[in-house]
Amino acid sequence: MQPEQAVEQSKPVLSKRLILVMAIAAGLAVANLYYGQPLLNDMRVSFHATSWQVGISATLTQVGYACGLFFFVPLGDSHERRRLIVRMSISAAIALVFLAVAQDLWWLYAASLAVGITTVVPQMIVPFAAHLAAPAERGKVVGTVMSGLLIGILLARTLSGFIGSEFGWRAMYLIAAVIMVLLTVTLRWLLPGLPAATQTPYGTLLKSLFTLIRELPDLRDASLLGAMSFGGFSVFWTVLSLYLAGPQFHLGADVAGLFGLAGAAGAFIAPAAGSITARIPAKYTARLATCVTLLSFLILWLFRQHLIGLMIGVIIMDLGVQATQVSNQARIYSLSDAARNRLNTVYMVTYFLGGALGSFIGSFVFDNWHWGGVCAASSILLILGILGFLAVAPKALMPSHDPRDLIN
Repeated sequence: MQPEQAVEQSKPVLSKRLILVMAIAAGLAVANLYYGQPLLNDMRVSFHATSWQVGISATLTQVGYACGLFFFVPLGDSHERRRLIVRMSISAAIALVFLAVAQDLWWLYAASLAVGITTVVPQMIVPFAAHLAAPAERGKVVGTVMSGLLIGILLARTLSGFIGSEFGWRAMYLIAAVIMVLLTVTLRWLLPGLPAATQTPYGTLLKSLFTLIRELPDLRDASLLGAMSFGGFSVFWTVLSLYLAGPQFHLGADVAGLFGLAGAAGAFIAPAAGSITARIPAKYTARLATCVTLLSFLILWLFRQHLIGLMIGVIIMDLGVQATQVSNQARIYSLSDAARNRLNTVYMVTYFLGGALGSFIGSFVFDNWHWGGVCAASSILLILGILGFLAVAPKALMPSHDPRDLIN
């Protein structure tokens, strides 16, 4: 406990400006994962491929992100965080250029995987902000930074839809590489340097991930719920541009991107969700939010032939998914001060594996069962998440002992 107390005493003050910088950085960085979704139809035409073939690139991006989370994010507990964030930002810029010049599907797949692996900066920034925040303000700070991250996810689709329609899908990834270079310079200048929370060797850090999973039912429950929530979300966004380009609407990537703008309205729920978790247990608010997401897919099915109805469904879906995410992260960050990066690793690896599963399912069910299959598949994933505690953590919703003593 002595090294942890020393780090606690040396923490810099978390100013409003620094919170804003972290929120913007998280949004700009995470956008790399989502630029491609409105562009899938343009990629399909460019490579003379099927919907399923280009959908694999979206799946590989999520798989790569999960791998990056597993292998790199735990280093935030044992390395100086600012230096680690800067290095990963530069790596992401290189991977984006590699993707922009892809010449065939296999190149596209490799580059998509590389972009996912290197785009882990947001999941280093969020626990960094949680670490700097006072305990009473942690939920609100995490919610604010998550607002930036979530707005980045949603507006990435709007930006890429516009850029793709005007200049082609490759231009979007070149622009993204420039953004990452500028972000690297900004973060190196503005982020505070902070000693590592622990000197635990890298191998021991990775092994401790499995200890956390085994010993913390709250972590298992939150991870499964988050994975299924994001899985349903990814089913929808993987096929939206393909659905809008089909015979029902005959619309392009720019319109698909506008759905991201509509969904961005939901991002403003994130700080409110963070504040609510200070009064109501996050495990309950997360499930209520997932029920809201489930309702959105009923709306998306009922109004599948109307753009306005689809947009209303998207707004409600994003409200639910974002509130679920903020509630889950506030829940897991309360489990340990010294292991926040590792807790975040377990949660986010599971989260994006759920997203990869959703991307794969989305392209498959759309090819075979069209929009009805998309809504049904998303709903099944969400129900599995809501009820998943019965299998992975039957005591997770019960009052439990303080888990901090389980983590070294």
